[in-house]
Amino acid sequence: MCGITATVINLQTDGEPVAEMSSPREQEAAEYLDKHKIVELMDNLTSMLFFYRPDRPREFLIEQLEKLKVSKVHPGNPPCLFNDSNLDALFGILDPSHQGFITYSQYKEALKTLGIKNFNEFPEGASDDRISQETFIREATEGLVGSAATFHQ
Repeated sequence: MCGITATVINLQTDGEPVAEMSSPREQEAAEYLDKHKIVELMDNLTSMLFFYRPDRPREFLIEQLEKLKVSKVHPGNPPCLFNDSNLDALFGILDPSHQGFITYSQYKEALKTLGIKNFNEFPEGASDDRISQETFIREATEGLVGSAATFHQ
């Protein structure tokens, strides 16, 4: 089974096959991984391991999975690599002159850099090309929560 999983992961990018599956079993495995967001879950857990580097990685992973399980019942706070202070710092980097806003282009690139694939394409301030810090933090938080919620909904 490990060989099938590795093959399927290599054949997929963002849930889209990049090559023909060689068997119905591999197609079934790919559909299972996509349906249950297994690749995203592993990506999130691996990123958290590299970032936090816990002394007891197995216990850390169990704790993160337990948090994910709780967040499925009580939505809004799944385990996430970035918090508000990280987002504040990122906004500060994008707004070095402290104007209180960033451009729409900066907003989009920052969210993509954070690994957020699905985000609000028309946030408050987009029409004026002025995304406030409050809007950026809100939209980034919503996107991160959505990305971290790697359970089948």
